[in-house]
Amino acid sequence: MPSSSQSEALFEKARGRMPGGVSSPVRAFGKVGGTPRYISRASGAHLWDEDGNQLLDFCMAWGPAILGHSHPAVVEAVTRTARDGLAFGTTHRNEVRLAELVLSAFPEAQLARFVVSGTEAVQTAIRLARGHTGRPLTLKFTGCYHGHVDSLLVKAGSGVVTQGLSDSLGVPEGLAATTVVVPLDDEQALAQAFEAYGPRLAAAIVEPLPANNGLLVQRKAWLEALRAHCTKNGTVLIFDEVINGFRFHFGGYGRNVGVTPDLTTLGKILGGGLPVAAVVGKREILSKLAPLGAVYQAGTMAGNPVALAAGIATLEELQKPGVYEKLEALGAHLEAGWKKHAKGLSMARIGSLFWPYLDARPVPTTAEGIDAEVVGRFHARYRTWLDKGVYLPPSGYEVGFLSTAHTPADVDRLLEVLFSEA
Repeated sequence: MPSSSQSEALFEKARGRMPGGVSSPVRAFGKVGGTPRYISRASGAHLWDEDGNQLLDFCMAWGPAILGHSHPAVVEAVTRTARDGLAFGTTHRNEVRLAELVLSAFPEAQLARFVVSGTEAVQTAIRLARGHTGRPLTLKFTGCYHGHVDSLLVKAGSGVVTQGLSDSLGVPEGLAATTVVVPLDDEQALAQAFEAYGPRLAAAIVEPLPANNGLLVQRKAWLEALRAHCTKNGTVLIFDEVINGFRFHFGGYGRNVGVTPDLTTLGKILGGGLPVAAVVGKREILSKLAPLGAVYQAGTMAGNPVALAAGIATLEELQKPGVYEKLEALGAHLEAGWKKHAKGLSMARIGSLFWPYLDARPVPTTAEGIDAEVVGRFHARYRTWLDKGVYLPPSGYEVGFLSTAHTPADVDRLLEVLFSEA
């Protein structure tokens, strides 16, 4: 078993200085047990921890590192830009260039506003929808995560169509009640929600491919029904593509299913490893934002030149021929190998996203369909996989990521470790 003494010592110090010893909860390894690995550096498809252990990475910073860690073009862009200043607090040319790239990828959108995190992008999109429509309520779906926005940290009540109940201390029930919660992939519940609340619904927000609570692949017909209800009721349809944006092609997952939202939230890949997020969408809605309109949003670090340089370099690399074809080929190689070695166990895979579901039953498409016992199998085996040098997201509810830095041999190693009898 590889040594983890340095990680253990650092974690002990961290727990005395930070809540749970971490800056984000899942990093504490609460589900999988043991001490989280403290990473000292990363390159390509690999991590190295403070004890010098090399790990084959399939978490990839939870999605931003689609080109692999420390991609030379991204590092060069960041280094070059940082020499001229880390932050200006002014307008600068990188904003214009990244906006051009993003809008070229989302032809239905005319304007973009850059922010720092996916949570902030969602918060801005919801406020925009309320300001645009003059309505108070938001529709969301169980199994979709939209960051730690107060009004979206909610769970469903006892009925099929209910106003939300707070799912975290610190969220007032009155604020949670501004959100209506229904299941995914339930056209009857969707119709009932619009029948009951349609005239008061400012926005409906959904991950068109939910990828933060399993990989829950949605039917095109259901997404089309959601689009139709929003159009009929004057409700702003928001696609949360913080994970999916630029993952499968140079654009959003909405194009995969042929459904066009009014607003899209982006993050992760958009910043190439640095904190960048955005809201993009129709001019008639985005023009409500200050300074053009009365919906207020501002941020000192929004549009940071160094962070945007990383985003520009990443998107320019993704535009090069063959990049997405390589990612799809790696995903297909994983899927073929899984079918060969997994002895009937299931996996969901779309492009370079994958979700091991260690059960013979089909992969669920709703949060309610996820079997906690199946997820527990992942948690029980995680430490063995980690000790063999494979780093997956430390939760069975999270998806894995492939990057252009991975090779077919890396995928084969993943399968070998996952299904080794030892």
